[in-house]
Amino acid sequence: MKIRILSSRGTGARRAPAAVALGAVLALTATACGDDGSGAGGDKGAEGSGTGKITFWDNNGGIRTAVWKEIIAGFEKANPDIDVEYVGIAATEYQSKVDTAIQGGGLPDVGGVTASMLAGFSAQGALEPLDGRLGKSSLSGELNKDMVESVKAAGGDGTLYSMPTSANNGVLYYRTDLFEKAGLDEPTTWDTFYEAAQKLTDKGKNAFGYTIRGGSGSIAQAFDAMYGQSGITSFWDAGKKNTTVNDPKNVAALEKYAALYKQVTPAADVNNDFAKMTAQWDTGTIGMVNHNLGSYQDHVKALGTGRFRGIPQPAGALGKRVQVSNPVDGLGMFKSSKNKEAAWKFIEFATSKEQNSKFNESAGQVPSNTGASNDAWIQQAEPTKLAAQALNDGSTTIVQLPYHLPDWNTLSKSESEPAFQKVLLGEMSAKDFLDDLAEKLNEAQAEWTEQMG
Repeated sequence: MKIRILSSRGTGARRAPAAVALGAVLALTATACGDDGSGAGGDKGAEGSGTGKITFWDNNGGIRTAVWKEIIAGFEKANPDIDVEYVGIAATEYQSKVDTAIQGGGLPDVGGVTASMLAGFSAQGALEPLDGRLGKSSLSGELNKDMVESVKAAGGDGTLYSMPTSANNGVLYYRTDLFEKAGLDEPTTWDTFYEAAQKLTDKGKNAFGYTIRGGSGSIAQAFDAMYGQSGITSFWDAGKKNTTVNDPKNVAALEKYAALYKQVTPAADVNNDFAKMTAQWDTGTIGMVNHNLGSYQDHVKALGTGRFRGIPQPAGALGKRVQVSNPVDGLGMFKSSKNKEAAWKFIEFATSKEQNSKFNESAGQVPSNTGASNDAWIQQAEPTKLAAQALNDGSTTIVQLPYHLPDWNTLSKSESEPAFQKVLLGEMSAKDFLDDLAEKLNEAQAEWTEQMG
C-alpha cells in the first residue's frame, strides 16, 4: 500500500465558474501543479488497465485530509494494484488551479467538484459524464435523488458530471432554554419563527430574537426565507426563460424577512458574515440563527447539547418545506484521465455506504448514500439526522439555484450582497432589488440558452 500525500495551501480567492480569460490563464499557469500525465481539458483520455496510479485532488485540503487518507488506505487495501496520489488543495485555491490545468495540462484523474463549480468545468469540456457508469454500478438507486438532481442541474445540460458525496444543508438553530423560559413552541413554521423573533427581543437587555446575515454569503439565506415562505418550488418559470425571484410572493416574503433587521436583530448584522453571526449567537442571548450543518460542533462547544437544537428550515403555511440551501459536494472524473477504469473504482468506493458515512461523520454533513442515513453517528448528531430525514422522506423541496450560469457567482455575491444591505437599511425596496436581479438573471439565462443551441 502506498499513499503519497501532497498539499497546496494558500489564501487566494476562489474565482467564479465562468470560463477563464486567456490572460488570467497564462498568469496562473506558472503556479499550476506539475503535469501528472493526465493532460489538459481537451484530452479525451483513456479507460486504461484499471491498475496503476491515479491522482486525486481534494477541494478542501487540510480540513478533510485526515479522513481522505483513511478512505484512500481502505481503497488501496481493497485494490492492491491501484495507488492513489492524494493532493490536498485549499478550498480558496482549488477552482483556479483546476481552471489553469484545464488550459495548460496537469489535471488529475479524480477531483472534488461542488455544484457551484460544475458549470465552469463542464463548459470547458473537462469532466467525464458518469451517467452510464452509475447506471451499471451497485450504487444505482442508492444515492439521494435530490443531490443527484442538484449536480445534474448544475452541470447545465442535465448530465451527471459529479457523483454527489454530501449536502451541507441549511439549519435553523434555536436556543431551547430561551424558548422554554418564554413558553414558546419550537419554530417549525414561518409563523412560529416570526412570533418567537418578536417575543424573545428585549433591546434594553441586549436580547434579540434572531441574528440575520447581512454580510458575505447573505443571499442564499435570504432566498431560503423567500422561497420558504412563498412556497414557489422552481427558480424559473415553466418556459425556463424568466426567473421567479421577483414573483410578487417572493417580494412580499423578502420584505417581511428584511423588516426583521434592527427590530429583532442586532444592528451589527448588516455587516456580519457567517463567522461573526454564529460567534455572536454562541456567546449572546439571541434566540435563533440560520446557518448550515458545518457550525454544529462550534455550537456544541459553546453551549453544550442541552441549550439548543438545530432543525430543518421552517415549513410554509401549507406544511410544505421549500429551501435553496442544499450545497452539494461531489467527486468528478476528469475526461483527460488515462486510467478512467481505476478512477471510477475509487469514486465508487468513496461513495459506498461505509466510506460515504465515514466521510460525512468527519464533515458533519448529510451523506449522499441513503444507506448511511441510519448510522449511529447520525442518530447522535440531531441536526444532521433531521436534515437527512427531511431530504430522504420527501417532505422538502429544493429550489435548484442556477449554478449552470457562468455569471451566477458574480450576480449572487458582488452585485447582490451590497444591494441586499441597502434593502436592510431601507435604502432600496425589496421589489427594486429583486426586479434588478431578475433582469440580469433573465439576460444571463437567454445568453446561456443561445450558447447551448
